[in-house]
Amino acid sequence: MTDSEPGAKLDASIPHSARVWNYWLGGKDNFEVDRQVGDQFSEFYPDITVVAKSSRAFLKRAITYLATEAGIRQFLDIGTGMPTAENTHQVAQAAAPDARIVYVDNDPLVLVHARALLTGTPEGATEYIDADLHDPDAILEAAGRTTLDLKQPTGLILMNILGHVPNLDEAVSIVRRLLAALPSGSYLVTADGTNVLDGPAFEEAIGVWNASAPLSYHLRRPEELARFLEGLEVLEPGLVPCNTWRPEPGAEGDDLREVDEFGAVGRKP
Repeated sequence: MTDSEPGAKLDASIPHSARVWNYWLGGKDNFEVDRQVGDQFSEFYPDITVVAKSSRAFLKRAITYLATEAGIRQFLDIGTGMPTAENTHQVAQAAAPDARIVYVDNDPLVLVHARALLTGTPEGATEYIDADLHDPDAILEAAGRTTLDLKQPTGLILMNILGHVPNLDEAVSIVRRLLAALPSGSYLVTADGTNVLDGPAFEEAIGVWNASAPLSYHLRRPEELARFLEGLEVLEPGLVPCNTWRPEPGAEGDDLREVDEFGAVGRKP
């Protein structure tokens, strides 16, 4: 798909979650309307930039662990979002150049950027597929057809996407269907927004977001997020604020401050 195709046209008048997240991470792939909504959100919840950066740092540490210590060589990253610094393939292939990564999203805007920017090492493979989280069977079929061998241990990445599924039982069902297709030794890396540390402010900001964005987001309590990890061997330190999941030596300040974004890594027995 190219920018000239109807489905890939960019609408600069409507805020877009991937572009707003890109703005919070300090990226440049966003429009004025995205920055306005991002700033409005920040007025209610100033820590959102810390949340965004801590989420990305958690992903980097988790992927590095999987590629270096767990020996994972293929990753299925669903809900890619706008490409920015230190994407899954960059982190994985820095540790293991032969790693294979499949990104999944169903947004035409992300599709345009991803296919242009998400290029990996010659030894490995990086692919983007257009599919919907609500159809995990289609995701698995496409990923297995193109790049991944789903009979081999796989890192399943679900970062800040399950909050877009309003019904918790449905979100849990999606995770279980995805994991059921993966072999023993596979891993789930997941994180989403919570409402336990600064709940009222975050809830108010989410209300602002949901009033203006086409795709709503729903904060959940840690015990609700823990349902995604049922049946898995959850790595230490468990489901915790992202900044406190195996922080880098010497981390301090915002790099250690607890925020309402809880993440965990679980291994399928």
